[in-house]
Amino acid sequence: MKVLGLMSGTSADGVDLVLVRLERQPPRLRWELLERRSAPYPEGLFARVRQAQQNRVLGPRDLAHLHHDLGRFYAELAAPFRGRAELAALAGQTVWHEPPGVTWQLGEPSWLAEALAAPVVHDFRPADLAAGGEGAPLVPYPDLLLYGEAGVRRSIHNLGGISNLTYLPGRDAVGVLAFDTGPGNCLIDEAAARMGERYDAGGQIAAEGKVDEELVEVWFNHAYLRRPPPKSTGREVWRLEHLAFADRLEGADLVATVTAFTVRTIVAAYRDFVLPRGLDEVWVAGGGAKNRTLMSGIRSGLGVPVRTFDEVGHDPMAREALAFAVLGYLRWLELPNVLPHTTGARRAAVAGRVTLPAVGGT
Repeated sequence: MKVLGLMSGTSADGVDLVLVRLERQPPRLRWELLERRSAPYPEGLFARVRQAQQNRVLGPRDLAHLHHDLGRFYAELAAPFRGRAELAALAGQTVWHEPPGVTWQLGEPSWLAEALAAPVVHDFRPADLAAGGEGAPLVPYPDLLLYGEAGVRRSIHNLGGISNLTYLPGRDAVGVLAFDTGPGNCLIDEAAARMGERYDAGGQIAAEGKVDEELVEVWFNHAYLRRPPPKSTGREVWRLEHLAFADRLEGADLVATVTAFTVRTIVAAYRDFVLPRGLDEVWVAGGGAKNRTLMSGIRSGLGVPVRTFDEVGHDPMAREALAFAVLGYLRWLELPNVLPHTTGARRAAVAGRVTLPAVGGT
């Protein structure tokens, strides 16, 4: 089956689309990446998503328009795949994630179903939430099917707005560990925005600043960082306004300091929860893989090889959209697609709702 996966992460920097051919059923999934495209959100849409994520005052009319405008934008990007994609899987734009009770993704799927004339699987998180899980992370099972390798203890690490990892001890689902380590690009993006930039391209701003080690130490006392998995988090928690004394820094020094803090949270997560299990290598995907300052810090802190998806022959921007394509494919086959021990759920959910295109008419 040819499945189109659409992913817009918590960074809200845009949408990644992948068309992938998937064959057979687990545990023998074959896949071929046929095409990938990316598009940034237009400035106005980006600003409105940011408002929703930052809990700014938005009325029901504003949220309703944002929900449908996102759906129309997804449909516009997906239209060239009409006639090729037999199914679409839409992650949706997360604007609020507060487990165990709430998770919310915007982007009306009906626009996408109409543009593609194909079914759309969407709203993946609520089913796991209702089963007692956190609704995240959802990608560990796709990661296992796509990247698990017998005899290799590998971590698949995504540096999006939030940083998350999937630890694959081989091909066995029982030993898979997955969780959000804490901030990924979100604090860095916020700090860069204060300088008029969407993000710190290549980590250049951080490289020019001075790290305030005292503040890094203060921020590192956050309770989330001590919690054992399963756990997930979001931008609701990791915002500059929540970091004590962050307002005493500005410019490149602020970017450098939040970058150093992000590195420390990631390295500590591996030290506390992953390295004791044994680890051979780390593969890094997501926009943060292009941040040389961030990657340098992670490589220095971990005593194992750390490579980007580019370096191992995969597209670093395709990982999450590809994972959601697999999630949608499994849901279409009515198969469980979430590992409950990675989310804390009571049972494995068959996660995702299905929206069909309109039929009939003239």
